[in-house]
Amino acid sequence: MKTILIVDDTRTQMELITSILRQAGFNTIEASSGEDAKTKLTTQQPDAIVLDVVLPGISGFEFCRELKQAPNTAQIPVILCSTKGGEMDRFWGMKQGASSYIVKPVDPDELLRSVKLLVGA
Repeated sequence: MKTILIVDDTRTQMELITSILRQAGFNTIEASSGEDAKTKLTTQQPDAIVLDVVLPGISGFEFCRELKQAPNTAQIPVILCSTKGGEMDRFWGMKQGASSYIVKPVDPDELLRSVKLLVGA
């Protein structure tokens, strides 16, 4: 079973994304900030990461860039998830190394399509 790390500081968004992924048969790990996610990544290696852009401390863009520069996390697909849906936001997210960019409110079908495509499920 594939495991997805969800990084979001909004409880309702976290619960929604977790619920969608678990109902589709994925294991989930939750983190409420980039720092929390970094800690979890030291002990667990997810198959993909769903990453909010607006987080306390380090932004999702910065965190994605860090993930892609580190040898132990560079291969993990990152799906950026944001309320910012402009073309420039998408472009900037992909430029940071994201594999996909989803706009909130999250469309369950779009989320599952992206995750399954990236983890081969």
